Amino acid sequence: MKLLVTGGAGFIGSAVIRLAIARGHHVINLDALTYAACLENVASVAKNPNYAFEKANICDAETMDRILTRHTPDAVMHLAAESHVDRSIDGPGAFIETNVTGTYTLLQAARKYWETQGRPDTFRFHHISTDEVYGSLGAKGQFTEETPYTPNSPYSASKAASDHIVRAWGETYGLPFVLTNCSNNYGPYHFPEKLIPVVILNALSGKSIPVYGQGLNVRDWLYVEDHADALLTVLQKGAVGRSYNIGGENEARNIDLVEMICAILDRLKPSNRPYSSLICFVDDRPGHDLRYAIDPSRMRDELGWRPSVTLEEGLEKTVRWYLANESWWRALQGREGVGKRLGTASSESND
Repeated sequence: MKLLVTGGAGFIGSAVIRLAIARGHHVINLDALTYAACLENVASVAKNPNYAFEKANICDAETMDRILTRHTPDAVMHLAAESHVDRSIDGPGAFIETNVTGTYTLLQAARKYWETQGRPDTFRFHHISTDEVYGSLGAKGQFTEETPYTPNSPYSASKAASDHIVRAWGETYGLPFVLTNCSNNYGPYHFPEKLIPVVILNALSGKSIPVYGQGLNVRDWLYVEDHADALLTVLQKGAVGRSYNIGGENEARNIDLVEMICAILDRLKPSNRPYSSLICFVDDRPGHDLRYAIDPSRMRDELGWRPSVTLEEGLEKTVRWYLANESWWRALQGREGVGKRLGTASSESND
């Protein structure tokens, strides 16, 4: 297939591209190269004849039309998004612009292209979203594809809006789409503002390891290469107009996750004291959802897919990757917001 992947220089998008190229697909990587993008993430495939790069913003309608017409993809895999909850608290406007307006603009371009091509049944618009659109769970239960949307952060609200827009374009205009909502990703090339890379890099630097609240928030952790495999599976086998929840089947409390990472570092790169001694508890994030958990039945029963990497295996792989790729993460340390506490605008405004 020929795939147009938006956000392909980001964490998940680059994993999709590396896997798609390895499987013989043609890929056009469309990325605006904002703060979290890094072309090093796709350096291993950059010279492959099946790979092309387009620097462009999905909010630019004219450019989206030109790129689709020029490359004639069989499918659009839409991963470009602002995705950090803390940043959405401090600056929600960028999230509405990219995640809502950008998705609308891309949908309009995809619809125009699809209609120009004669409305082929084989075309797909694959919208990649998050389980955060469902809101927060208590101690029990799991999100299913029928769970009502209850987003609690500017980020999750913007993604919920984009999900609804995609579904509306399918119902109203007939655009063939599939939609996926995933749990928390982790693994190689994870931009150093999210929990797992922050823990690893702060530990290696001897800095305090911040944990929100008491670390009791629970997430389902999905190794990014498993997620890439799942996305390609949905693209090729998923039913048009259907949504699929992709989970890692690896629930863990934040504090337990952090302690697991510290124990791996103790073994792989011993220090003069346990890395867990660096853990400190900080004021919780405003509107912090307690627990996310995904029911993976539809992926398993309809498409025959399950994650292959356990949390223990994935964390070991991830820590080893960061230890072996210091030049990658060192180059990102000076980017805006890295190494700083974000997401405090709400509490500050209420002082």
